[in-house]
Amino acid sequence: MSTNPTSTDPAANLSSLIELIRNNSPALVLTGAGISTDSGIPAYRDQHGNWTQPQPVQAQDFRRNPQVRQRYWLRSMLGWPRFHRALTNPSHDALFKLEQAGIVSCVITQNVDGLHRKAGSKNVVELHGSLAQVICLSCGELTPRLDLQQRLEQSNSRFLEMKFNPAADGDATPVASGQTPDPQEFNVVSCRQCQGVLKPDVVFYGENVPSARVSYCMDQLDTAGLLLCIGTSLSVMSGYRFCRAAEKQSKPIAIVNQGVTRADDLTDLKVALPCASALQALCESLLQDHSIYPGSQHGSVNSP
Repeated sequence: MSTNPTSTDPAANLSSLIELIRNNSPALVLTGAGISTDSGIPAYRDQHGNWTQPQPVQAQDFRRNPQVRQRYWLRSMLGWPRFHRALTNPSHDALFKLEQAGIVSCVITQNVDGLHRKAGSKNVVELHGSLAQVICLSCGELTPRLDLQQRLEQSNSRFLEMKFNPAADGDATPVASGQTPDPQEFNVVSCRQCQGVLKPDVVFYGENVPSARVSYCMDQLDTAGLLLCIGTSLSVMSGYRFCRAAEKQSKPIAIVNQGVTRADDLTDLKVALPCASALQALCESLLQDHSIYPGSQHGSVNSP
C-alpha cells in the first residue's frame, strides 16, 4: 500500500494516475460492469457494493432445477436482443487506443458482453466467458447464442410481448400484468445433438474460472508494471485475486471506480471518477508521449 494516501480530490488523483502509468507501464487492466454501463448494460451493484438486481443464478440450481432454467431462459430471451445490440462506449475505445500504443498490455474483463473485443482490443481475457456462446452440459457442443435466440422465440412467441426492465448481463426483469403468460408454460429448448441441457458459456456463481485462464492472467501480471482496475467493486474473488497477487509482487495497484471496492485498502491510488472521463483523460495525456513506450500491439492474441 502506498505511503502517500489517496487525495479526496479526483482531479489531483487523476494527474497522479497519469504519472503512475508513465512510470510503470505497461498496465494490466481489470474491468468490471461499471465500464459497460455507458453502453446501456446495467450493473449488479450500486456505489456501496449492494445488489441493485436480483442475485445471479447459482450454478447448482441451474443444473438441478428445471424451473430455475425455465425462469432463466425466459428472462434471457427477453433481455438478449438489447444486450446483443449494445455498442462500445468511450471507455472501451480508450483502452483499445492505449493497447495500440503499448501502454496497456492486456485487458482482463469480468464482463460477458464482448465489448472490449468489439472495440478492437486484441489481448483480452474474458474471465467469466462470453454470453455470445451456449454450451451443452452433456456433449459439450458450443453453439452461437443468436441461434438459440431464434429457437427460443419460435417456441415461445406469445412471451415476446411481455413488458420488462433491462437487467445485468443480458437478463431482464418481467413486469407483471393481467395479460402476462404463466412463466411455467415457457418452453426451454435442448441441445440439437443430444437433447442435453443448454447453458450460457459463462462462469456462473458457484463455478470456478478455468485454471488455464487464471494462469494466463497471472502470466500477464508478471510482465506488467502495474495493475489498473476500472469500474469494478472487486467483490468477487475471481477478480480480487489479481489485486492480492499484485500486492505480493509489490506492484502498484490503481483503481478507477466511483464506489467502494474490496481492494481499497490495497490500492496505491484511487480515482473516484466515471470510467469514460478518466480514461479519455488518460488517452489525451499518455498518447501525446506514446513514443516512449515499446511497440504497439498488432494482430490477434490467443488468450484462453
